[in-house]
Amino acid sequence: MNEQELIQEKAILVGCQLPHISDEHFDNSLAELASLTKTADGTVLTTVTQKRNRADAATYIGKGKVEELKALCEELSADLLIFNDELSPSQLKSLATAIEVKIIDRTQLILDIFAKRAKTREGKLQIELAQLQYALPRLSGQGINLSRQGGGIGARGPGETKLETDRRHIRNRIHEINTQLTVVTRHRSRYRDRRKKNGVLQLALVGYTNAGKSTWFNRLTSADSYEEDLLFATLDPMTRKMVLPSGYSVLLSDTVGFIQDLPTTLIAAFRSTLEEVKEADVILHVIDSSNEDYTGHEKTVIRLLEELKADDIPILTAYNKRDQKLPDFIPSTGKHHIMLSARIEDDAARFKENIEKYLREELLTPYTARVPADEGKLIARIKSETMVERIHFNEENEWYDISGYVQAQQNISGELKKYM
Repeated sequence: MNEQELIQEKAILVGCQLPHISDEHFDNSLAELASLTKTADGTVLTTVTQKRNRADAATYIGKGKVEELKALCEELSADLLIFNDELSPSQLKSLATAIEVKIIDRTQLILDIFAKRAKTREGKLQIELAQLQYALPRLSGQGINLSRQGGGIGARGPGETKLETDRRHIRNRIHEINTQLTVVTRHRSRYRDRRKKNGVLQLALVGYTNAGKSTWFNRLTSADSYEEDLLFATLDPMTRKMVLPSGYSVLLSDTVGFIQDLPTTLIAAFRSTLEEVKEADVILHVIDSSNEDYTGHEKTVIRLLEELKADDIPILTAYNKRDQKLPDFIPSTGKHHIMLSARIEDDAARFKENIEKYLREELLTPYTARVPADEGKLIARIKSETMVERIHFNEENEWYDISGYVQAQQNISGELKKYM
């Protein structure tokens, strides 16, 4: 780690509470902003809040508060101001003119964290796309930025402003990235189609950021996905095989954490990554039962699943961190939930048992078949492509009595009917 990465920027957080925002939601949102700042390697000096009937059109917080912030920045030697909302281009420009420190909003902060976390080519492209889409309306020509390009003979006349050149460059780059992402999306789609053809069930871990998805992904698949007590520890989706207690194999995907007020540019940019959720047969919704705003987190995830048109997929809810759960914690879902903790050794086995039970009840169809012993290939496929509960060899008649569960739309389901 180089010296520059070790230097933490000192930040002042700024929040504006509007009439439709409850005190609890506002406090949780600011606490989350502080966590985001920590994740981005920043140090929070203090938090400045204000109650208003509506956000100030020019500066978001009003003239008096701007002066107060300016004095506070000088007094505390702050490096930057972080606003707990998305600022409009004009608000950003007015604030930058009035206060001579770096000013970013919640969206920029999340984009910065994502840029730091992205590892795959697709992840990096998606981040760059979101950053460019965010930057395009916020380009403003001031001073030297409005000077004409070139100069001298042959370059006089109206020409093109630096601002126009920047805009053209960004639009071209956005087009390039979209083209590249289309290729990646097609490849991912072909891969998913192949999995569907092979009849492999796809499960996706979803949840609010820092709920413990990556920890559970590692426990359930023996993978080495990055896990850390930081927001957005996982950015790039991973898919691994998970073997259930019966020996039945499914695919499990770890996904990017959701967050309230997730910028629309990010939802758009990460649509192809979130396709993993849309294509899942079952969603495993992980909720942190030790977080004071667990109900708010649950609602945010459900709302984002609706936006992704993935709200019709069966959901098994896993309330994580049961060893640290709140004293007044009450599960909000019905029968399909389980209380877990990644720190408790036996809970991984319990989680797998619950997943298997859920698949049997909600997704798979029971079957009983009598397969001749000479059908070796089919028997091998039955063992790998269905959830076998019992297999018994009848020596007298030389056949196998097999019972278990299968996906109704699977190819092997049709072959099994011959022997039922």
